[in-house]
Amino acid sequence: MGIHKYFQSLSDLEGIYRCPGVFKYQEHSVASHSFKVATIAQFLATVEDRNGQSVDWKKVYERAINHDYSELFTGDIKTPVKYALPKLRELFSQVEGSMTQEFLDKEIPMEFRKVYEERFKEGKDDSLEGKILSVADKIDLLYEAYGEIQKGNPESLFFQIYREALESILKFKDLVSVRYFIQVILREMIDEEAKSHTYIKSITNQLLSETAEG
Repeated sequence: MGIHKYFQSLSDLEGIYRCPGVFKYQEHSVASHSFKVATIAQFLATVEDRNGQSVDWKKVYERAINHDYSELFTGDIKTPVKYALPKLRELFSQVEGSMTQEFLDKEIPMEFRKVYEERFKEGKDDSLEGKILSVADKIDLLYEAYGEIQKGNPESLFFQIYREALESILKFKDLVSVRYFIQVILREMIDEEAKSHTYIKSITNQLLSETAEG
């Protein structure tokens, strides 16, 4: 019971794998995803900070490292279902929220409960830190799909994931960190990819062109 149970549960996140229900060459756990999102968010926040934005670093790290803890209770949604039925994702989110609150009420001592309720709540909002989390989450998803495409995974779903992740990132092009990602990092990615897989370059250039026109 208590914080011991919380610490023990962290190891369980290592055994929950993302994008279930589809063939993958490399598995990614929820625990590793959280670390990568925190690292990406750190870079995005650094870009914002260097360009004059006021960054709440405590919020950046707390939101990034905790953003998928609730998947401990439900796991990740089977990938084909997740992408076929967006409404189901919303329902899963409600279930996760209810189960997370139940865990907090049962395991977290009263003196720390408000702090952890804040840390475990949905962190993707209209604040700078919320936007950074949204983008960092999608960048890691983009790279997971990119890695499978590079390895020659025949599942067409990874092209869909790549496209949808990039579309989501481009919605935040008002952020200087996202513009840096598009103009520098993404360009490095597709220039490298052009040597082995032209289709992903085509998807990327198409979306960038549509965004520019919009």
